[in-house]
Amino acid sequence: MIDVREVTTKKEQKEFVRFPLELYKGNSFFVPMLYKGEFEIFKPDYPFNKVCDVVCFIAYRDGKAVGRIQGIIQKEANKKWAQKRVRFTRFDSIDDPEVSGALFAKVENWAKEKGMDEFVGPLGYSDLEREGLLIEGFDQLHTYEEQFNFPYYQRLIESYGFEKDVDWLEYKLYAPAENADRIIEFSQKMLKRFEIRVYQAKTINEIIDKHINGIFDIIDKAYSRLYGTMPLNSEIIDNYIKDFKQIVRPQDILMLYDKNDRMIGFSLMFPSISEAVRKSAGHMTLPFVVRFLRSKKHPKVLDLGLIGILPEYESKGVATILIGLLVNFLRESDIDHLETNLMLEDNHHIQNILKYFDRHQNKRRRCFKKKI
Repeated sequence: MIDVREVTTKKEQKEFVRFPLELYKGNSFFVPMLYKGEFEIFKPDYPFNKVCDVVCFIAYRDGKAVGRIQGIIQKEANKKWAQKRVRFTRFDSIDDPEVSGALFAKVENWAKEKGMDEFVGPLGYSDLEREGLLIEGFDQLHTYEEQFNFPYYQRLIESYGFEKDVDWLEYKLYAPAENADRIIEFSQKMLKRFEIRVYQAKTINEIIDKHINGIFDIIDKAYSRLYGTMPLNSEIIDNYIKDFKQIVRPQDILMLYDKNDRMIGFSLMFPSISEAVRKSAGHMTLPFVVRFLRSKKHPKVLDLGLIGILPEYESKGVATILIGLLVNFLRESDIDHLETNLMLEDNHHIQNILKYFDRHQNKRRRCFKKKI
């Protein structure tokens, strides 16, 4: 018999956070969240808990944890898209539809009581978090920003009545073997034509103090049309800055400014810390710190987190400036390749940008939906 309980105690919180570490123990491709940081979601003052209704459940069999799930009613997203959706995330389960079904039923019943009529996921608090179920690419190490899952998860989700809503693709990007010079030359011509300058800050603090508002303004404008997005308030933005400023390096953020000193585009990369986090199971041990600092100082792979261009500049081809800069960066550095995060399969703008690289699609993720 499956016993599903809402997470309310410190002991249950620890079980909730630890469960995937036990489930994926020894897996070569699973990259956990940082263990300590995961407990933040249970705090009343966690920024998203102020704008979302949230619940967490653990499934037990004979007193042993066999599954977990988090339900989120993202009020800002529902308001923006005129929807009544509940999201599921942090879903992990043994290969047993009785367990997964019991977890989904708990979230569904909770959501019904709150007036929701559609069940979707995996989706986090926002589109800047881990989302989508892996359905291709089970032999690939995952970026820290995304989530690995076992192949059987898709069967468990579909057996509960979910169907495809959207897919995202992920790529490995290499400097093109041909036409690299032409791409770089065209990028330089575009800079002169539109009187755009490229800027790289010297420190992370400089980026936070002088440029971060421009970056998030572009994120809001450029990504607002995309699936599942919502406006981010200042407290949520500050929380993201706190999480990522320890990972990113100033030289990995390229910013474009127009002649009026307005930021019009940027690209954001992160040194891949997947191996460092995986080997420590998300715990910030001394060996983790050593591996983390080594990965940050001498990365062989960079995670391409975001590319953003103001909408009014998209039709002008300004994105090719960033492409030329990234191609030149790959060609002149010791970086082997860029690893992208999620790209919507029907986002033709971003797919058109990626065609300038030698690329290999190595992963696919899916968000599911179900009427309730």
